[in-house]
Amino acid sequence: MLSVSNLSVQFGKRVLFDEVNVTFTAGNCYGVIGANGAGKSTFLKILSGDVDPTSGRVHLEPGKRMSVLEQNHNAYDPYPVLEAVLMGNKPLFEIKTEMDSLYADYSDANADRIGELQVAFEEMNGWNAESDAAALLSSLGIPESLHYSPMSDLDSKVKVRVLLAQALFGNPDVLVMDEPTNDLDYDTIQWLEDFLAAYENLVIVVSHDRHFLDAVCTHVADIDFGKINLYSGNYTFWYESSQLAARQRAQQNRKAEEKARELQEFIQRFSANVAKSKQATSRKKMLDKLKIEDIKPSSRRYPAIIFDREREAGDQILHVEGLGARSEEGEWLFRKGELNLAKGDKVALISRDSRATTAFYETITGNRQPAEGSFSWGVTTSVSYLPADNSSFFQDDINLVDWLRQWAKTQEEKEEVYLRGFLGKMLFSGEEALKKCTVLSGGEKVRCMLSRMMMLRANILLLDEPTNHLDLESITAFNNSLKQFKGTVIFTTHDHQFAQTVANRIVELTPGHTIDRYLSFDEYMSDPAIREQRDKLYQVTA
Repeated sequence: MLSVSNLSVQFGKRVLFDEVNVTFTAGNCYGVIGANGAGKSTFLKILSGDVDPTSGRVHLEPGKRMSVLEQNHNAYDPYPVLEAVLMGNKPLFEIKTEMDSLYADYSDANADRIGELQVAFEEMNGWNAESDAAALLSSLGIPESLHYSPMSDLDSKVKVRVLLAQALFGNPDVLVMDEPTNDLDYDTIQWLEDFLAAYENLVIVVSHDRHFLDAVCTHVADIDFGKINLYSGNYTFWYESSQLAARQRAQQNRKAEEKARELQEFIQRFSANVAKSKQATSRKKMLDKLKIEDIKPSSRRYPAIIFDREREAGDQILHVEGLGARSEEGEWLFRKGELNLAKGDKVALISRDSRATTAFYETITGNRQPAEGSFSWGVTTSVSYLPADNSSFFQDDINLVDWLRQWAKTQEEKEEVYLRGFLGKMLFSGEEALKKCTVLSGGEKVRCMLSRMMMLRANILLLDEPTNHLDLESITAFNNSLKQFKGTVIFTTHDHQFAQTVANRIVELTPGHTIDRYLSFDEYMSDPAIREQRDKLYQVTA
């Protein structure tokens, strides 16, 4: 349905893609993966026609329509919400616009043209377009009261959902999405996962959310070394098989029988865990003919994230009593916050309003006055905080070695050799360690903040959306490090797998009061009694 032939992209001396040939077929969902800078977003822009390749071509089957998730959240500010969604189906919207114009200036001369347009409009199910768009908006949690509001009046996180509805509207033959889960809450992400898992057309998606990729993808499109290789199966299957390939290549002297046995055990394990029937057929075909040699070695690098503690905390960690915070407009973000943190707790702090979780972190770190209630830390605790907005840490025009030196505790740690070695493990090797901290990307800043936290060796970690801006490799390394950490953690993330594999306790902040459960994230989110309780508490406004 959609093919790329002899595609090459070069920026100056840098070759991003080199003679790429790949075909995407209908009925499948392809997760495009690759290290930061590999060209994932550029590739999607080439598919959509927003960027021209240096050479080669993209061919979409005639008569098929492509829809692309808009990345500019302000692109449709002049339009009402419902109209912005209708604009997602460009042919339909153009017909509707021309009909409205002709009706406004009706005459016998344009009657025939109106008739032609009406026939085309009906064939495209245009008379149900507005009701279909409204239903899609409601499914994404946008109330009918906002359907005719200007896009410019919406909060940025609501705009994201409108633009998602725009991309999905009209059942496009090809759906292209770059990071569709950004700024979505868990419930909306779950809705999108279910929608795409049942979607019968072609989907091509870039995402750093591993759970999302596992839930929706039938194939992985791996960008590496300027090429794109397709693999059947979801992200976890690709990751496990690539790790197995790397181990076997590192031990070339292993007997063929041992290699075959390990591969067979791997295949059996994944064959028994196929959750979605849509993935089962394509994965079974791959398993039948999988050879380790087919999976190429990767250029990816994983940062060495290891959190140690200078000392172990005592039994008294954090006591929160009746804590509350208001927004700048005076509305309650959360109230009656109650929490007794126990040693070894790993708490996923969640809320449907991200302002609430950020306000909680800022309050318990002393950066914000509580609107009500109190909190106290145990005397043996040492706290390290990674805020959602880390810009204040990167104001000085200094290099990364000098930046990290600010948090060194010993003379040895202050030495340049030590600091450069530390930064090298966090993927700032060679001259990259001398980059100015004012020119760092979002992902580089987070890796610097993690380096700072490792230097501090605190026994309590506070993490507000720590996976934002990180690539899959950094998220995986970070995820594994928190699972191994012996201290106490409170974290907020929209990465489902991160929450499920790290948290042993869920604390939810609402305008009513706190919900606190020692459950896994999946157990918490799937409990119907808890869902009913949550819905009631978010309706509390006074």
